[in-house]
Amino acid sequence: MDEDRLKVLVKLTQDGQFNCVENNMKTYGLMEAARDKHFGSSGDTLVHYAARHGHLDILDYLLKEVGTNVEVYNNDYKRPLHEAASMSHLACVSYLLQMGAMVDSLKKADWTPLMMACTRRNLSVIRELMDYSADPFLKNKDGWNAFHIACREGDPLVVAHLLDVAPDVWKTKSKTGRTPLHTAAMHGCEEVANILLERCRYASDDKDSCGITPFMDAVRNGHISLAKLLLEKHQASPTAVDTIGVQPVHQVAVTGQEGALCFLVRELQVDVNQRATGLEFTALHYAAKEGHASTIKTLLDLGADLQARDKKGRTALHMASIGQHAEAAKTLLRFGLEDYPDASGITARALARKTDVLQVFDCS
Repeated sequence: MDEDRLKVLVKLTQDGQFNCVENNMKTYGLMEAARDKHFGSSGDTLVHYAARHGHLDILDYLLKEVGTNVEVYNNDYKRPLHEAASMSHLACVSYLLQMGAMVDSLKKADWTPLMMACTRRNLSVIRELMDYSADPFLKNKDGWNAFHIACREGDPLVVAHLLDVAPDVWKTKSKTGRTPLHTAAMHGCEEVANILLERCRYASDDKDSCGITPFMDAVRNGHISLAKLLLEKHQASPTAVDTIGVQPVHQVAVTGQEGALCFLVRELQVDVNQRATGLEFTALHYAAKEGHASTIKTLLDLGADLQARDKKGRTALHMASIGQHAEAAKTLLRFGLEDYPDASGITARALARKTDVLQVFDCS
């Protein structure tokens, strides 16, 4: 019976019904049972629920009257402070800190409350944590610090504040070698990228462990204005290569960013038929392999060589068949690409396995 009544307390706590929580505790003598009770697969306590939903009165009651420890943790090692910070509940954050919560406690994957706060655009919570000496230089298991996370979320006020308080916090890389500038570029956070370029000293075309530059991140995700910012303020190269010899023109073909393709070829005069090292794919090969029929049309309009062959003598039609992309194969055939065998004598049709792809060749 107590188990059922405790479950009722969870709902009452989530809903913020303080009087009902208090009455149920006293009426059924649940204070001792509820003090350290962990619920469900998450292992949350009532304090976690109160902090997550921002119910300060219930939080105060649970800590002071019921006697739950302010550092109680769930199965992910999240403390109440993690919950309050992640949901931007300033009053709860302030209260927990006043009650002695450890400001830099770690949950699973080594996330601090400050990191959790930086996933939200709430400068007040971040200020409060840093007023209690939260360390913005700590890194999680992926090598990201709070500044890196803030740059992903894209709030310029948060990013500027972190730089004001900790001017060297930008000097960080993830375990895969990615800088906050990479992250801002990938997510199209142009205002943040502008702050980083003005206030930080990132090297032009700094590469992560895969050889990706911030400019590559910007264009392959379709953030053209941010890419222009990197060209103008950071002297980014539109033809840099990653670790496998792929250039931005190839990357945008993979992601099907046709606006970025036009920007690279028409405005920056990048060679649309530039080959990646290794297998010597062109952008057309990559677009066909991914099945981007519309991107294939755009590439051909930009002057892509329909007959281009890779190192193994394969055309874009072979790539479309390897990927089992019927529409891409149909588009290439419609534009006049014939099913020539590759260097090993294998035709694109021979690589087709799906019925709809085979029908494309049979009807051509």
